[in-house]
Amino acid sequence: MSALTISALPAAELRRRLTSDGVYFRTGVFTACLHTSLEHVTSSFALLYGDYALSETGYADFHVEVRPPRGLRRWLRPQVDFIADGASPFAALPRDQGFPMFEWGLNWCVSSNAHYYLMIHAAVIEKNGRAAILPAPPGSGKSTLCAALINKGWRLLSDELTLIRRSDAQLVPLPRPVSLKNASIPLMKAYAPNAVFSPSVSDTVKGTVAHMKAPAASVERADETALPGWIIFPRYEAGAPLTLTPVPRTRGFMRVADNAFNYVELGAEGFNALASVIRQSDCYDLHYSSLDEAVAAFDGLASQAEQR
Repeated sequence: MSALTISALPAAELRRRLTSDGVYFRTGVFTACLHTSLEHVTSSFALLYGDYALSETGYADFHVEVRPPRGLRRWLRPQVDFIADGASPFAALPRDQGFPMFEWGLNWCVSSNAHYYLMIHAAVIEKNGRAAILPAPPGSGKSTLCAALINKGWRLLSDELTLIRRSDAQLVPLPRPVSLKNASIPLMKAYAPNAVFSPSVSDTVKGTVAHMKAPAASVERADETALPGWIIFPRYEAGAPLTLTPVPRTRGFMRVADNAFNYVELGAEGFNALASVIRQSDCYDLHYSSLDEAVAAFDGLASQAEQR
């Protein structure tokens, strides 16, 4: 019997839960509980998280709340706080940034606590059982490329956090909405007209942001791990021809380690987990300007792997 999803709750019941005991829901291997009374957070949550399974156990790895500040601050100017397990790790933001703050805050909860995984700041997608890890600095086009690929048949494991299981180097899914910024938002709306997007929020620390709903099939397969197959370092360059250049595994190792949240803290276990991923992966630099060309390059790698 399939688990009840958030979309199965009538709107009034969803609001009642969010404003009382919170909504407990599964996102990959984690269970989170969200509590909020803010309508714009509620509406975006309902829009983007409808396919996620509800949890009725009363247990959550992370209890989070998105609310107006208490005390005099709430009257001076409209703001919003993110509260995680009773603590406020961030400064308040303008109130209309409540949903992006929830997304950023949930990423922080995972990256600050899930140290039984080696965690890489990278997107990760899968096709035919093999996954591509995309580590890249901000502005490289990582999220835009990830969004394009999952609309062309690749499975989303994560847009932001690659979770590597230390025991066997399997990649553990954490499918959540894809964060898009600035020019990427209208680009992806044109590229994937059937995709679902949250309202755009301007003037954040990242510029204008919006979130694209994770494909339902990716959410449904959140219990299925994947084997590493490729590590690809993408970089968008306007007008540039596509190039896919092999990178030595030794260099790839160091570049991925530089993008890890907890590689140093894990010591030998972190080294061994990353070394196992590198041994199973072909490493490339990808420079691109056309999303269609980039998707074709990824599909080519997947086809080659399937024929081996």
